[in-house]
Amino acid sequence: MAILVLGGAGYIGSHTVYELIDAGRDVVVADNLLTGFKEAVHPKARFYQLDIRDRGALDTLFQAENIEGVIHFAASSQVGESMSNPLKYYDNNLYGTMVLLQSMVAHGVDKIVFSSTAATYGEPESVPILETDRTQPTNCYGETKLSMEHMMSWVSKAHGLRYVALRYFNACGAHASGKIGEAHNPETHLIPLILQVPNGQREKISVFGDDYPTPDGTCIRDYIHVTDLAQAHILALNYLMKGGDNNVFNLGNGVGFSVNEVIEVARAVTGHPIPAEVSPRRAGDPAQLIASSEKAKSVLGWKPQYDDLNTIVSSAWNWHKAHPHGYEK
Repeated sequence: MAILVLGGAGYIGSHTVYELIDAGRDVVVADNLLTGFKEAVHPKARFYQLDIRDRGALDTLFQAENIEGVIHFAASSQVGESMSNPLKYYDNNLYGTMVLLQSMVAHGVDKIVFSSTAATYGEPESVPILETDRTQPTNCYGETKLSMEHMMSWVSKAHGLRYVALRYFNACGAHASGKIGEAHNPETHLIPLILQVPNGQREKISVFGDDYPTPDGTCIRDYIHVTDLAQAHILALNYLMKGGDNNVFNLGNGVGFSVNEVIEVARAVTGHPIPAEVSPRRAGDPAQLIASSEKAKSVLGWKPQYDDLNTIVSSAWNWHKAHPHGYEK
C-alpha cells in the first residue's frame, strides 16, 4: 500500500516525501510542476506529472496504484497574489480539491491529511492561537483553505472520508542533507528573501510595515522548520490509519519572532550586514500569528526537533548558499 503525496515536488511536500521514504513507506508523488521541481522528488518515489483538476488523470493514478492515504499539498499559497487574483485561488485550491475528493470517493480512498494554514484565523483574538478560536480570514488564500476544510467535513458526513487539517504557521529551513530546500519563483517568504542579500541577489531586504502593534513595530510570526512539519503530516496520517477521528491541529513552535529579529539572526548566521528598508504594509497581513501546538503534541505525539531560530536560519543558509538559484542547473 502506498501513500500519495500531492504537490510532492514542492517545498513542504518534497521534505515530507523524504521523511516518508526514510520511514520505509512506499510513496507516489503527483505534481503539475507549475511551482514544484522534478529535482526535488525523492528518487525512490514514483512520480506522476498531473494536475489535481484533471479528474481523468487522477482516476488513472488511483487505478494504477494501491493508495491507502493521501497527503494534500497541491495548492496556490501566496497571500498577496490571492488578493489580486482571487479566482485563481478558487480554481486551483477549491475546485482542485473538489475534483480530488470526487476521485478519492469513487476509488474508496478514505484518509487524507491536508495542508491548511494559520491564515484561516485572520487577525487573532488572542495569542497563542488555539484550534477552537474564531476563523475569520483576512485574505483570499486563507478563505479558500478554510473552505477546503469545510468541504472535507461535508464529504466526511456524506461518504465517510476521514481527514486531518494541519494549520501551520511560517514554514522555513531546509533538509539536513542539503539535497532539497526552499525554492519559489517569485520568492515571497521572508527567510529566503533575507538570504538573497548575502547571496548577492538583492541589495537590501524590504520590511513591510514598522507601525504594527508589536514591540518593535514589525510583524511577528511563528517559524517552524520544514522537517518538523513533514513529521507532523506523517504522525497525522498514522493517527487516521489507527482509526482517529476528523481533526484540526495547529503546527508552530509557540514562539513568535518579529521580522527585525529574523533579520538580526540572519546577520549573525551569514556574517553579512544585510541592509533593511521599511516599505508600506501589505494588504491582509495580521500583526502577529503565534500558534499553540499543545493539541498536536498531546494527540499526535509531535515533538519539534528544530525549534530555535538560529538552527532554522542556518539550515536555510546551508541550502541557499549552495543553491543560489534553487534547482536551476
